[in-house]
Amino acid sequence: MNKFNELGHRMEEQLRLNTYPLAIKMLTNPDEVPEEAIRPLQQFGKCMSTCQTFALSRRYGETVAQLFEDMWCPEPVIGFGLAEPPEYFFEGKTRYPVGVGSLEAGANWAKEFPRFEAGKYVGVVSAPLTTASFEPDVAVVYCDSAQLLRLLLGLAYEDGRDITTVLGGHSACVYAVVPSMLKGECQASVPCRGDRGYAGTQDYEMIFTIPRDLIERVVDGMDQPGTNS
Repeated sequence: MNKFNELGHRMEEQLRLNTYPLAIKMLTNPDEVPEEAIRPLQQFGKCMSTCQTFALSRRYGETVAQLFEDMWCPEPVIGFGLAEPPEYFFEGKTRYPVGVGSLEAGANWAKEFPRFEAGKYVGVVSAPLTTASFEPDVAVVYCDSAQLLRLLLGLAYEDGRDITTVLGGHSACVYAVVPSMLKGECQASVPCRGDRGYAGTQDYEMIFTIPRDLIERVVDGMDQPGTNS
């Protein structure tokens, strides 16, 4: 058991989560895929949405890795930097006419969409934080509002500061990973329609993301006076 597995167990005891807190790591090389990882195309014969692979990890304890060929949803492909965004993405055509009222609105969304530089990563792997064999880039916690409160209090115990977060109604998997890694800060995000429709996320659930260097601070903070109930 490594340090982050231990922190995951402590977090579970503190929060009584309904599903496992997630360890998420972006892969720079296919050789980084853990031996125990499921590859959707190889094992299931089909691509999957990242919200579904996250659900396999947080509900059933699986380690799941996705490279480009395992991806079904295009937005994590772009957000995780697995391919160059096509021009029609920046023109707003992936959002208009279904989702926004004009091409301009779609282009605004595309411009603000959080993403890594194309080519920086080749894939993503998820596993329960309690059992992950790899060191996570971020911990992603699906939680209710009371659990989110404790996470925020745990984070703020050391310096008293609030978080500034980016909220969007699309691509929860991207918003749960990319902004936190780019900024090195905790983020809250909202499960998207895909997460709710394809991955079984419930109406009461929110997402809280903790970058690797802050996981221990948050967990320790949740044990302190005034943060532990």
